[in-house]
Amino acid sequence: MDGEFVPWDEATVHVLSHGLHYGTGVFEGIRAYETPTGTAVFRLTEHMERLHRSAKAYGIPLRFGVDELVKASRQLLVDNELESGYLRPLAFYGLGSIGLNPAGAEVRVIIAAWQWGAYLGEDGLKNGIRTQVSSWRRIDQAMLNPNAKGTGGYLNSILAKQDAVKNSYDEAILLNSQGFVSEGSGENIFVIKNGVVTTPPVTAGILEGITRDSVMTLLRDDGHQVQEANVIRSDLYYADEIFFTGTAAEVTPVREVDDRPVGDGRPGPVTRKAQDLFQKAVTGRLEAYRHWLDYV
Repeated sequence: MDGEFVPWDEATVHVLSHGLHYGTGVFEGIRAYETPTGTAVFRLTEHMERLHRSAKAYGIPLRFGVDELVKASRQLLVDNELESGYLRPLAFYGLGSIGLNPAGAEVRVIIAAWQWGAYLGEDGLKNGIRTQVSSWRRIDQAMLNPNAKGTGGYLNSILAKQDAVKNSYDEAILLNSQGFVSEGSGENIFVIKNGVVTTPPVTAGILEGITRDSVMTLLRDDGHQVQEANVIRSDLYYADEIFFTGTAAEVTPVREVDDRPVGDGRPGPVTRKAQDLFQKAVTGRLEAYRHWLDYV
């Protein structure tokens, strides 16, 4: 916290922290993996660069540079004796202002680390998950910054996720205000039809995911046709395969949308290839992508 290592039970903030009341913060999700040559964090520098971009988008000044955040993250994994795990950097306004204008409030910066398994469940990774198209629309670029990872904006995702779970689905798919497919509540989405892999563009209101970028690169390098293009709701129903990507979700197959099976209702060959390539890349088993790994 703020440049000092603090025991878990002492990592507290005041109830009048500005970020608690108004969601004035930005964050990241990052995974570390066991590899044959030691623990490595996947695209750590890129994640911290995105944290800085998000802070800039919301006008939150950060006093710690990317290199400092990277160094602290590595040390945090060592101190917690984690060979693999999840890192959560967060920058938010603390005390100093209780009105809407955060001017005068201090900016707090924390990084936490813990062990975290499959975000959407081990069965979901293996057999795919059930999804519904949410009645909640993805936050619009005229209202917030969907391509910045701001804390307050995730109330939108929470509403969609809660509805999906309440209706016995695993995850939600959000459309944007124009009716195009945007993303899941916390994941980017890929749709495969006739061998072509399509993912919505940044202009669809998505977060420009680092896992998304990695999977696009891996599949293209493997010879697949990958494009960024608008996706409509019926494309989800007609798809041969669908999968989600994200730091938490990794590569998770979607087996059903709105009670309609995707393809034959099982993860397809492109999805399996994406899972295989991604897992090999993050665990250091693909030499060509070792530059994505920051060894602890």
